[in-house]
Amino acid sequence: MPADKPPVPSVWTRPRATRERPALSRERIVAEAVRLLDEEGAEALNMRNLGTRLGAGATSLYRHVAGKDELIELVVDEAYGEVRVPEADPPGDWRGALAEGARSLRAMILRHPWIAPMLGQAGLATLGPNLMRQSERMITLFRAAGFPPGEADQAMNTLIAYVIGMATSEAAYLSMLARSGRTEQEWAESLRPVVEQAMRDHPRLREAHAAQHGGDPERVREEGFGYGLERVLDGLQARLGPAGGSAG
Repeated sequence: MPADKPPVPSVWTRPRATRERPALSRERIVAEAVRLLDEEGAEALNMRNLGTRLGAGATSLYRHVAGKDELIELVVDEAYGEVRVPEADPPGDWRGALAEGARSLRAMILRHPWIAPMLGQAGLATLGPNLMRQSERMITLFRAAGFPPGEADQAMNTLIAYVIGMATSEAAYLSMLARSGRTEQEWAESLRPVVEQAMRDHPRLREAHAAQHGGDPERVREEGFGYGLERVLDGLQARLGPAGGSAG
């Protein structure tokens, strides 16, 4: 690397501090940062707030985490450690294993709604050990299905993009509900007259809305996610041809 060019800024591209204080470590900092985010949201995340919660000065934190950008990389990878991508069971059921992994990713995002807007700020988070582990397991499933190396990566990214897109919208909606203090059912009922009025001149929308009216909103969300997931997997499976061989 030329001397006049700075190193790529990422927590994963610099050495860890070798002298750890027993009371403070990167792992403890990250765990507390996740708790702060879960309890108070992304707006509350800064080194001063985190230091207060840890009973340490912000300068002590900087020995382990260079700043907020690195902290975001670390908390994103920590949350991804909750995602479970199973092996195919039975061995040929790559589709079932990928669906389970996709649902696990969605569940993680809904547990930690702060992660959705952070994904665009996460720098080289894909180099984190948990994200690398998840990607390795997922791409192994696509390779076992018959996708060649380059396309297996594209197929994996397509599936992940669907999950993140759907779950990001859900997470924003659930965060709004939490701030309102209402349940999903209460929110839906309070909006019903306004929605029906807005759809008055849109018969196809009225028809679609009527088909779902009265259903449990959480179940409707689950079914909507499941429908899209199956269609994405249908499209990927179609690339393998009728015999399930290599994509061409």
